[in-house]
Amino acid sequence: MELQQESIKDLKQDVLRPNYDRSNLKTGVVHIGVGGFHRSHQAFYLHRLMQVGKAFDWAICGLGLREEDRGMLKDLKQQDGLYTLLTQHPDGKNDCEVIGSMKEMLLAPDDPQAAIAKLAHPDTRIVGLTITEGGYNFNPTTGHFDFSNPDIVHDLTQPAVPKSVYGYLVEALRRRKRNGIRPFTVLSCDNIQGNGSVLRRMTLAFVLKQDPDMAKYIADHVSFPNSMVDRITPVTSPEIKEVLERGYGIVDRRPVVCEPFIQWVVEDDFSNGRPELGEVGVQFVNNVAPYELMKIRLLNAGHSVIGIPGAISGLPTIDACMQDGIFKRFLRRFLDEEATPVLGKIQGFDMEGYKDDLMVRFANPNIKDNVSRICSQSSAKLPKFLIPTLRINLAYEGSIRFATFVLAAWCYYSDVGKDEKGRSLEIIDDNKETLHLAAWETKTNLTAFLEQPELFGDLTENVRFVKEYVSILVQIYEQGDIRSLMKDLFCL
Repeated sequence: MELQQESIKDLKQDVLRPNYDRSNLKTGVVHIGVGGFHRSHQAFYLHRLMQVGKAFDWAICGLGLREEDRGMLKDLKQQDGLYTLLTQHPDGKNDCEVIGSMKEMLLAPDDPQAAIAKLAHPDTRIVGLTITEGGYNFNPTTGHFDFSNPDIVHDLTQPAVPKSVYGYLVEALRRRKRNGIRPFTVLSCDNIQGNGSVLRRMTLAFVLKQDPDMAKYIADHVSFPNSMVDRITPVTSPEIKEVLERGYGIVDRRPVVCEPFIQWVVEDDFSNGRPELGEVGVQFVNNVAPYELMKIRLLNAGHSVIGIPGAISGLPTIDACMQDGIFKRFLRRFLDEEATPVLGKIQGFDMEGYKDDLMVRFANPNIKDNVSRICSQSSAKLPKFLIPTLRINLAYEGSIRFATFVLAAWCYYSDVGKDEKGRSLEIIDDNKETLHLAAWETKTNLTAFLEQPELFGDLTENVRFVKEYVSILVQIYEQGDIRSLMKDLFCL
């Protein structure tokens, strides 16, 4: 049957569904960007709180700012905002649950004034964002706000009919201020270090040029809490829709698939109240930074640590990498010998248990996370996720062999463009051509790939690192079999 409010009462008994009256929900959250991750994470947490009889005035209104969101709007509208979340466990068990926390969705290009009115409404107390790093509109090299963006140029001169996320946020806050309504909290849920701080800095840069008085108001009254979010949520494949139809009798246009693990750590700094999400596992803390650093240096770096060599070896998914004992041991030793020693302890947090869980999560055979996705935009990821660990270990004479191997493998990956089976690699990176040219020059200059200061800084000046890098790089090019080389170099 097609997933709709009327049909959920007839679903199979093994499908969990909302036990609350959705007709009584009132929206308190407007969330910009209702892709798979938001629906497996923030919307799921709110649904769980509603399942225990709370947060009925914190339902979600999804908001799409791009024409590309029209398909999502159409599908969710046909399903009364409902969708299926399929949680896939490592042992093959699936949990199937219909999520009901999203009450409505709007598409801003269709009616900008309706979108602003929703954001400016007194009931809206939190505005969430999952818009990916590119949506924050800053130069990745300088960190400065990009005023050349055509949408920003438009919004600076025509604030009443915005196009950008900053234009909508500021215009809604301006109307709230004018009408004496408390400002909403702006809650970033994107995988950016210091996401709330980045969002606040970019918002203030924008509004300072548009309306200096509003800039002071926002700086004084609007909260932008940092948050750390975590749940592996791969792109939903056509096979998932077939699983739902065959196994559960559900026709769902926009299902989401995810792993069992979920974590959300948020700074407890809200302008206008918040739902009691602590009752369903959200951690409210004074400082997110230690948790964020742990995730970046272990999970995010760990993905690249096996993803890049795995891609060269022709392994299609992260779980396939973890099924290979050499890759699995390589990852664990990186986590134990290089990443953990440079992380501070988090009081009351079990770091060893977290790493154990990480190994299980990566090995989940039901979560087919493609290495091409993991390796995508490596030029944006590695300088943040991996190279800082390398730098600290260089400064304190720690191990650098694993991180250095990954960087040498990245050079080879960028140069050759094929895996060991001769198949073309799907390389997704905004700097793909620059990376390829730098790697290609390795044939005549062994440190050519490192001579990109925007990525590697001054690493070429560190004698210890360069010696290790060149030694590994030469062996990768000579041997070609990266798995065997990993085994030999690291006694795996």
